[in-house]
Amino acid sequence: MRKCLWILASLLICASVEAQEERISSENALQRLMQGNERYTKDKLLHPDRTRFRREELAASQAPFAIILGCSDSRVSPEIVFDQGIGDLFVVRIAGNVVGPVELDSVEFAAEYLGSSIVFVLGHENCGAVSSVLNQQTKDIEAIAQLLSPAIQGIDPNGKQALEEAIKKNVSFVTKQLKQSPVLARLIDEKKINVVGGYYHLGSGKVELIK
Repeated sequence: MRKCLWILASLLICASVEAQEERISSENALQRLMQGNERYTKDKLLHPDRTRFRREELAASQAPFAIILGCSDSRVSPEIVFDQGIGDLFVVRIAGNVVGPVELDSVEFAAEYLGSSIVFVLGHENCGAVSSVLNQQTKDIEAIAQLLSPAIQGIDPNGKQALEEAIKKNVSFVTKQLKQSPVLARLIDEKKINVVGGYYHLGSGKVELIK
C-alpha cells in the first residue's frame, strides 16, 4: 500500500513539473478561448480533434490550458462553444455553474497539478437553475439553491431583464469565490493563472466577457 502511494505521489510530481513547464500565460489562454468562440459563431470550426493519434498522445497524461466551470445545460458544451479539442479543457459542470467543496477541489487540482493558465466561469442565457432560484422554485435542487442564493439576493424577479442580471451576478459571485481559494490566490499572485467569467448567448453562440 505504501509503495502504491509513493508511486502515485511520484507520478503527480512529474505531471506537475511537466505541466508547469508548459503553462502559457493567462492572457494567451483567454485569447485562445475567445478566438475559438469566434470560430464557433462563424461556423469555422477547427475541432474537435478526435483522431486516434491525438487520443494515444494523451493516454498517459494531460495538460489542459484552461479550466471551465460551467453549467450542466445540454446546450452549452465548452469544448464546442470554445472550439477546442480533446485534452485542451478541464471541464467542471454543475447546474447553475456554482462552486461547492467538490467543484473547488476539481478546479484547484487542475490549476495546481495540470498547469492550466485560466479558470473561466461560464454562465449562459436562460439558465434554468438560476431562474428556479430567482423565482423560489427550488424543489429537488435545494443544494444548488443554497450555493446560488447568496449571489442573487436583492434582485426583483419581476424586474426587466431580471434573469440575465441574476445569471451575470452569479458568474461574478463565483469568480470572486474562486479567487479567495488559497491555492488559486497563490497562483494568481505568482501570475500563473487568472479567473474570469463569461455569459453565453444561446442564439448567437457568442460568449460575452463579464468584467
